[in-house]
Amino acid sequence: MSDIDRELRVSKIRNGTVIDHLAAGHALNVLAILGIDGSGGESVSIGMNVPSDKLAKKDIVKVEDRELSESEVDVLSVISPEATINIVREYDVIEKKRIDRPEYVDGVLACPNRNCITNDEEPIHTRFAVLDDGLRCDYCGEIVREDEVPAHLDVA
Repeated sequence: MSDIDRELRVSKIRNGTVIDHLAAGHALNVLAILGIDGSGGESVSIGMNVPSDKLAKKDIVKVEDRELSESEVDVLSVISPEATINIVREYDVIEKKRIDRPEYVDGVLACPNRNCITNDEEPIHTRFAVLDDGLRCDYCGEIVREDEVPAHLDVA
């Protein structure tokens, strides 16, 4: 098989965001973070377990006509800290940036502790401190490990 046969063949997007260098297996989690389930008509391209010199295998997500909010990037940084964000306009990458892990993630995760104040009838927004290997609820101290983050996304 020639090098050309092994290249990723996903069409360019005209305008939008390319999320590259995702940890393998996280593309579907990224769609959940973005609230994309196929019912909204978004144009999305996904590459999963794609060979990568940097990561051995990686995922790629391309979303037409959408730029990520800061809170979406913050959660993305927790599940895939090696990811890069490319902003595309008229088929050209106009901005490429590595994501940085924030100190806190606000309002995008549900606390798994049923007794946490954030789960009351009139809940308050969650706030998690970002640790080396997960997140800690600012209100009750419950720890959410990195591999548990997708299960606690609050994208409703």
